[in-house]
Amino acid sequence: MKLVAEGLVIQTWGNASGIDRARGLVVIKPSGVPYDRMKPKHMVVVSLADGKVVDGNLKPSSDTATHLELYRKFKEIGGVVHTHSLYATAWAQACSGIPSFGTTQADYWYGDVPCTRLLKPAEIKKNYEANTGEVIVETFKKLKFDPQQHPAVLVASHGPFTWGKDVADAVHNAGVLEFIAQLASETLKINPKLKPMQSVLLDKHFLRKHGPGAYYGQK
Repeated sequence: MKLVAEGLVIQTWGNASGIDRARGLVVIKPSGVPYDRMKPKHMVVVSLADGKVVDGNLKPSSDTATHLELYRKFKEIGGVVHTHSLYATAWAQACSGIPSFGTTQADYWYGDVPCTRLLKPAEIKKNYEANTGEVIVETFKKLKFDPQQHPAVLVASHGPFTWGKDVADAVHNAGVLEFIAQLASETLKINPKLKPMQSVLLDKHFLRKHGPGAYYGQK
């Protein structure tokens, strides 16, 4: 519901999930149900191991297999969100990652927000949702990105996925990502030839908030 309140989803688009790792269970939004009608009782519980529904009377989100793949491979995360928010999705449709142009982005991502490669026809025709998760994982392995330092990805021609320590954190990151995507779009209108920010400034802003010696905020 917070995704709706923050203008990150319309219609029945997008989905959110959270995981109980001790029990190996994932709770996810039902497929195609209007947000204004959803109640806690409508959430669907699925097994992390095989994706089977273990509680709930509705079909889980069509992107459930993507969420499960992320939970299986990114073992530190506790929540996943997928939206079709305007600016982040525009960057995904452009098949472009978002360069780190300034400190606003550096406070959340240790560099670029990456974009995946295009899925191959065979990957689209069979096990599409699971393969979407796999191409996200592949992208992070190729770039040697830590999911905790880059809590979002753009799936080429599709849209953004974000994650966090829990589902509320994933929603928060989805909102930040949308602002970052809009900010980058506006920045490039002013200077289309702009290069990414200084690496030393990137290090300073990310590490002062997330590094071992972080000093941002209150204890």
